[in-house]
Amino acid sequence: MLAVVPSSTARRTALALAATLAGPAVWLARAAWGLPTALGASQREVQAYAAGSPHFSEGRFHNRVRTPARPPASAQRGLLRQVHEERHIGLPARPVPLHRPELPAEAAELAVTWFGHSSALLEVDGRRVLVDPVWGERVSPSPLIGPTRLHPVPLPLADLPHVDAVLVSHDHYDHLDLPTVRALVRTQTAPFVVPLGLGAHLRGWGVPEERVVELDWDGAVDVAGLTLTCTEARHFSGRFLTRDTTLWASWVVAGPRHRVFFGGDTGYTPAFAQIGALLGPFDLTLLPVGAYNDAWAAIHMTPEEAVRAHGDLGGGLMVPVHWATFNLAFHRWAEPIQRLCAAAERSEVPVAVPRPGERVDALAPPPLTDWWSAVGSAAGAPAEGGDGGAGSSVAARAASWLTARRLLD
Repeated sequence: MLAVVPSSTARRTALALAATLAGPAVWLARAAWGLPTALGASQREVQAYAAGSPHFSEGRFHNRVRTPARPPASAQRGLLRQVHEERHIGLPARPVPLHRPELPAEAAELAVTWFGHSSALLEVDGRRVLVDPVWGERVSPSPLIGPTRLHPVPLPLADLPHVDAVLVSHDHYDHLDLPTVRALVRTQTAPFVVPLGLGAHLRGWGVPEERVVELDWDGAVDVAGLTLTCTEARHFSGRFLTRDTTLWASWVVAGPRHRVFFGGDTGYTPAFAQIGALLGPFDLTLLPVGAYNDAWAAIHMTPEEAVRAHGDLGGGLMVPVHWATFNLAFHRWAEPIQRLCAAAERSEVPVAVPRPGERVDALAPPPLTDWWSAVGSAAGAPAEGGDGGAGSSVAARAASWLTARRLLD
């Protein structure tokens, strides 16, 4: 039998085909790099720490208030349309201004430095507490897929002063970031104080056992003269398709003279009034005001609900969080703060809205200055090649599909 020798044309065609097929394969390999680690601990690993909680049953945690696990049928079609067609609406029209943090050598009586989204540094009675630190470029388990930052980090993580505790509200990627955790293990000595079950993620990422403190709702721990209390929130958890295997929480940071409430990420709940009655009033509240939508009204507050929650808590100064940094919903970029300021004025609530990186002395807050209107909200889709904070066009479609699955499952 005679051997068939490919022609030079056939060889070139085969090489071209191999190169074409190799491109997507390389992209997928890069997108999946480190995925198992970033997803966190398995359900079995978490359950060993969670099973004793009265809020844990049938393999998952539950809200005390009935909270639908999926959007109502009437909202699902509109939500899917928004996921696929309106992901660009939340972009800023111009660069978000940053403020180089000016952190004193000694922590103050009461101050907060906001780094963007829900990441902030609290100063309470001479101690420092870092909350929901996310310094990563993407809030995703993948280096190539998922929402990207809308503004740079205002301060390198290595430039943070010594902190006395790190608080985390729950395990969603925009609140618990693997690269940030690993950096804090190297650069800080503070304990990670987290809701029940979340410690399994941290241990798997190299956080020493002695630096992990897990609490159930109403549990408390004393750290460096501060009492950190894990309080109720109305939300959910999960780092992929499996939900609610770890607890979600808000936090109270109480010193000898001042008290701060950190909302993390939550829908409105009557628990705010109970927390205010038992642990308040609060000199300062940090409450989420962004990423709201009718389809998930039970798990994300509107700006007006945040003002109501502030009142329930007996709050003094209010600082909004959970906005500006990642494009996670379908409202316009500046809308949360515009609505917040209007609601706060009606209710006579004092508000400070710092730029990312700006430090606010909560005992002598600056006058409210409108800096967000100059940034504005993008009118439509970005120019060709823009990604709306999601990644390449392929990545954006994949991220949209995964988002829809998460929201509708």
